[in-house]
Amino acid sequence: MAGSEQRDTPDPAAVRRHPILFRTIEQRRNPKLRRTDITVTDEAAVKRAVKAASLGNAMEWFDFGIYSYLAVTIGHVFFPSGNDTAQLLSSFATFAVAFLVRPLGGMFFGPMGDRIGRKKVLALTMILMAVGTFAIGLIPSYASIGFWAPVLLILFRLVQGFSTGGEYGGASTFIAEYAPDKRRGFFGSFLEFGTLAGYVGAAGLVTALTALLGDAAMEDWGWRVPFLVAGPLGLVGLYLRLRLDETPAFQKLEDESAHASEAADTVETTTRGDLARIFRQYWPTLILCIALVGAYNITDYMLLSYMPTYLSDELGYSDTHGLLILLGVMVALMAVINQVGRLSDRFGRKPLLMTGMLGFLVLSAPAFLLIGQGGIPAITAGMLMLGLSLVCLLGTMSAALPALFPTQVRYGSLSVGYNLSASLFGGTTPLVITALISWTGSNMMPAYYAMAAALVGVIAVACMKETAQKPLDGSPPSVSTKEEAADMVIATAPDPKF
Repeated sequence: MAGSEQRDTPDPAAVRRHPILFRTIEQRRNPKLRRTDITVTDEAAVKRAVKAASLGNAMEWFDFGIYSYLAVTIGHVFFPSGNDTAQLLSSFATFAVAFLVRPLGGMFFGPMGDRIGRKKVLALTMILMAVGTFAIGLIPSYASIGFWAPVLLILFRLVQGFSTGGEYGGASTFIAEYAPDKRRGFFGSFLEFGTLAGYVGAAGLVTALTALLGDAAMEDWGWRVPFLVAGPLGLVGLYLRLRLDETPAFQKLEDESAHASEAADTVETTTRGDLARIFRQYWPTLILCIALVGAYNITDYMLLSYMPTYLSDELGYSDTHGLLILLGVMVALMAVINQVGRLSDRFGRKPLLMTGMLGFLVLSAPAFLLIGQGGIPAITAGMLMLGLSLVCLLGTMSAALPALFPTQVRYGSLSVGYNLSASLFGGTTPLVITALISWTGSNMMPAYYAMAAALVGVIAVACMKETAQKPLDGSPPSVSTKEEAADMVIATAPDPKF
């Protein structure tokens, strides 16, 4: 490596003898920025892209949220009666099953999105997610068809998980490539606004149905309603996504490189080659992505998915009380998440991410001690402490992660890294915490698990590069106005020599 650097560095004496030659070589290596090199974004197109990507993300987490919030009921409906903890563990194991195939979905859809475009793949993942969720609402109970009930549940959870493998990487890439460089954090935060909206919709619907129908009716038929709602929601999301244009960054990439025809029978082969390239060339960044996402997902699923079950099963609160408190916390996070995105544009991604990680490291134990005290004020205060730490990650991560990888492999690399990490650490969080509490008898295990994740996150954030207000790797600069583009050209032009 050192030898190649020495060969690239010209001899100073040669530079003095042939200044024009070496100046020409330098200009070819680092050409001047031209106006045509800069993408001027269309505000209306950016907003349409953000809306379509965020709605898809909201639907994804609506689907996953309703499963989490109905975990106890689903355990009773689909698994043999007996020990309540065994039923709950079976339900959470089925929740985790969807995450086992997420890496496969990421490896399939991600490279495809880099080759045929972000828009087509995001439409396909939307269809699969809607079908998988809607089908769960139609499965007969264990009492009706016995063994086949959990088998069908696991099958459609696998469909959900496979489609989700292409969702986050594609949606975050889509928004990042549409947004202007100086506002990528703000627009990216709407993706996680969609996450919270999906959870709020799921929690609100489950809470309302439980209050209206009661536990017996919910277990009999009411639990099906939230799953069946996903069908029409998926059609709306699909319509919005199909109306979008491809991202400017991908269009430019297509213009610059000749694409071979991609017949259906060759997709598998090219996907395998693309995956090999990602693991071979980008493995250090892939490890960084996995560490960041692991820390982020453990804390995310602990608070937004597992907490209602923790409050009802470990602390004895009713399902409705736990969901109502979480609902209030999530609405508060939705109110501030876009401001967090603005702050990350102004001060950088690293300071906001580090604040969130340190928040979980320092505040998890006090927060769970407060929650353990009982009473609505104490529980709300504890969950807000965790929530404010989480929103620093939520509002920043969707702009930080796509910037880790260059345009030509962004969708694939991010889908692989994100879903490997989500599979190993995110989806298993409720299962691991429930098992740890059962094994140790300590209600503080969620806090210790979150602190360990946050420690990994602190190290990962310290190792990453700052990417705020900079062009995406492999993409041209992106600005909001023609005036800003002209100023950028002038600023990068060399001083005239007379």
